[in-house]
Amino acid sequence: MSAGGVTRWSRRFVAASALFLVAWQVAALAGANGHVRVTLAVHGFVLHAVFGKAYSLVPSYFDRSLALERAPAVHFPFTAVGAVGLAAAPFAGVPDALGPVGAVLWAAGVAVFVAALAWTLRDDPTGRETGTSDANADRRPVDRFANAFVPVVLAYLLAGSYATLSLHLRVPGFESLGFARTAHLLAAGTAALLVFAVGFRLFPRFLVASPPRSLVAVVLPAGAVGPAVLSWGLYRGAWFRAGAVLEATAVVGFAAAYAALFVRSERRRVGFYAVLAGVASGVLGVLVGLHFAFSGTGFELVETHFRLNVLGFLGLTIVGATYQFYPPTVGTFPGASDRTALASVALAGVGLLAELAGSLVASQTAILAGRASALVGACLFAGLVLGVFAQR
Repeated sequence: MSAGGVTRWSRRFVAASALFLVAWQVAALAGANGHVRVTLAVHGFVLHAVFGKAYSLVPSYFDRSLALERAPAVHFPFTAVGAVGLAAAPFAGVPDALGPVGAVLWAAGVAVFVAALAWTLRDDPTGRETGTSDANADRRPVDRFANAFVPVVLAYLLAGSYATLSLHLRVPGFESLGFARTAHLLAAGTAALLVFAVGFRLFPRFLVASPPRSLVAVVLPAGAVGPAVLSWGLYRGAWFRAGAVLEATAVVGFAAAYAALFVRSERRRVGFYAVLAGVASGVLGVLVGLHFAFSGTGFELVETHFRLNVLGFLGLTIVGATYQFYPPTVGTFPGASDRTALASVALAGVGLLAELAGSLVASQTAILAGRASALVGACLFAGLVLGVFAQR
């Protein structure tokens, strides 16, 4: 398979991610089981976007080409079908074997992904080679530092996927983690840490600016350690507080770094506004998490905390990067415009704020209105992405 083949499969992962996003918003609005919502959000939406772009970006960031070019084609059906199976398992009337089968398929796809990247990076796992051009030589220290955290991302992915298996197959080792801890391993450990590591390379180039190096030095270590401490210490007193502080430090630091890039840049594109909204949502999300950890109260906001972080921070960051990689304006179909893209971002962002407000004042109407707004935003995003892919 050529590099063009890898690119095509990368798009398929991104397309699947967009469809999972819509399915998640439908499930949230319908009040589906929490396991269904989290699976569609994390295993479906977030991680399929991660897989797709990691196949195309990570090797180049280590000055490599993907060593196993057929890996995306082998991987895709395993995790896509596996995520559907995991999401459908809690519904009444489905076969009992669906959850375990979904977990096995998911783990098989992850094994292909990790093997492909590990083999690609086998002679330079810490990323001393960065592929950074001489014109960007001043960026090499940050690029090299960010690369060193990619193996940590893969370790979290393996741990979270093994934990997913343990939830369905009772395999030894991770039974005590539970569903919430597993979600933290995958969302915070895999996805958020990759956003930090790749983001410190990608967004400075998009915005033609440089992030404060002091923040880079803080965000990446905190983002690497925080999810492990948080997953282990969830609801366990001092460990819970320590993990929450570490993760909040990483998210707030990344938000500050991106805000600095945005202010320093003269470029203004719809994707950049989406990421700005995403990091702002992430700050709100970790503030809610800190409230849980230090007050021991407010757990009725757990769903809001989850959506601020996964739909807001991770989701809008993914949306922003996607609009930058695949500009809506290249499409010739009705609605293929930056205005539609901006509407999708605004609907998701306003929806999250409405949900937060509704949760704080116990207004189910506001919560449902917020989720409906997010659903419309997700549909616009998916329509733009799928439309652009269909015409390219």
